[in-house]
Formats: sequence, C-alpha cells, structure tokens
Amino acid sequence: MMQFPRRLAYFAYYLRRLDTARLAVFMDHVRRRKGWSRPAQWARVLHDSLRYNISILEYYQFRFYDLSAEEKPRWAGTGTMYEFQKRANPPDKRMILEDKCLFHAAYRQFFRHDLYTRAELEATPELVETLLREHDRLVFKPARGNCGVGIAFVDSATLKAADVVPMMVREGYDLVEEGLVQHPDLMRLSPAGVNTVRIFTALDEKNQCHILGCRLRISVNSEVDNLAAGNLAAPVDDATGEVTGPGVYSDITRQPEAVHPVTGRPIEGFRIPFWPETLALARAASVLHPQNRSIGWDIVITPDGPGLIEGNHDWCKLVWQLPVGRGLKQRLECCG
Repeated sequence: MMQFPRRLAYFAYYLRRLDTARLAVFMDHVRRRKGWSRPAQWARVLHDSLRYNISILEYYQFRFYDLSAEEKPRWAGTGTMYEFQKRANPPDKRMILEDKCLFHAAYRQFFRHDLYTRAELEATPELVETLLREHDRLVFKPARGNCGVGIAFVDSATLKAADVVPMMVREGYDLVEEGLVQHPDLMRLSPAGVNTVRIFTALDEKNQCHILGCRLRISVNSEVDNLAAGNLAAPVDDATGEVTGPGVYSDITRQPEAVHPVTGRPIEGFRIPFWPETLALARAASVLHPQNRSIGWDIVITPDGPGLIEGNHDWCKLVWQLPVGRGLKQRLECCG
C-alpha cells in the first residue's frame, strides 16, 4: 500500500511521455492477436504498470499480454531501473557519465580513436587541420546527447579548417571525433553503421565487477545502432563472445532476425572478435571510478582491438532484457 502513491506518480509520468503513435500500433497488433479492445487493453496496462512498476509501452515490449503472473515480476521496467540506477549511480556522482567531454577525460586510456572537445580545438587550432588531414570522416556530438540524437556525420572533404569551430558553436556540438572504423567481420555483418558491443556491469560491496549481460547492437540501414532507432540487439555469451540468439527489435510488430535483413549475414553464431580483450576492458573501466556502480559500456571493435565509446548510467532495460526474452531483475541484487 505504501508504494501505491509512488506508482500512480510513475504512471502519470508515463502518460506525459507517451509515444501515442507507437502505442496505437502496439494496441492494434495485440487486438489482432488476442481480440482485446483498446479499453480492455488499457485496463490491463494500468493494472500491470501499478503492480510491476513498468511503463505503458513496456507492457507491450515485454510481451506482458502473453506472460503469466509468475513471469511478470521478473522484469525490470522503467520505475525499477530508475530507483536502482539512482542508488547505484547517485545523481551527484554521475556527471562524468552524463557529459561526454568529462567522460573522455576520465576514461581516455580506454579509447582507440581521436576525440577532441571544442575547448581543445579553440585552444589548439592546429588540431583541426590534423583531424581534416588524417580522417576522411568526422562525427560531431553534443556533450549530453542520448540514443544517437543530435549526432552529425560529416565528410572531412566538405569542411574548411576555419569553419569547424564556428560550426560547432552554431550547431551546439561540444566534441568531434574521428569516424570509427570497425573490424572487418562486423563490417561484413552490417556496413551501414558501427555495430557496438554493450556490456552491463555492476560492482558489489567489495567493488568486485559482475557482468550483468552482454549484447551486440546491430545497425539496419542506419548510421547509428541504437535499438530506439529501429535497429537490432542480440544476446552474447559472456564466456565466449558468441551471439546466442537472433537480433530483436523493440517494435513488437517485427519478428526477430536470425540473419541480417539487409546483408543476409548470419547473426546467430556470430563471434565477436577480440572478445577476451573486450570483456577485460569493461571490467577494468568498471572499477576506475567506483562511485558509479552499474554502467552500460558501449565498445567498438576495431581492426586493432576494442575501444571505449561511452558509459551509460541510465542503461537501457530493453537492450538488456529483450534479446534474451526474459526478465532479469534478480541480477540487480548483486549491486544492492
């Protein structure tokens, strides 16, 4: 009973942030499958959101319409993840994860690609000339962007050195990095964008690192690989680096993909290159700043080995759970 007002507040938040167009698609899909009217679905959504601390869209993305009462409590929804990540990564400690410029400064040792902040370019103008000369493609980002939003991919040949910093100021870009070159195996799987590994880590009370899960994020005709942008995520065996299942979408109307829908390359059975080094990178990064105790690491696999891209304090519960098709809430217990 003590949780009821809080759960109502969460539900009001979900309503305010609701993607109504996507909800309509999901409701129509379930109506065709189950024969439930929209009012009947709303009744089920309200009940399960309040009972299991999930958002409105998560009712559909977690396939609660097909799950038993025994299975539903195992899923970690938005409310559960917000409370967990607030404890694990306190708001006054997570700044180095929220700001990409601060993140690069704190974790620079794990990067394999060139990255400069706007302040660095302003202080050392010759860096701009070096970037344009040595890299065919540059990526401009805001310091606090999420889910690939606000990123610009620009061919270096279209830029003049004198125009780069003014353009960054005008467009609100805080940093620029070289266009990443991924390993040939991943390039063959999907050349549209860089396909990154997401590794979820948590530190226990002794600062020992636990691997909560590993996923391969796969681009589908997209320059980014985020699930929210219509791309795929697939489960990875953390012992071997082998993809153990099909890639899945967050859109419930789309079927999982055992092979890439564009290139035809197998997803299931794909082995991520440099896997021991990739896992070691995530473990080492997880203990560098232990004030943040649970992080979702985005790692690029280059021809020369793995390199860090960013760490997420509010890592995605969809990328974590949907690829394995089951709720993983109990795994959060290792971090308290």
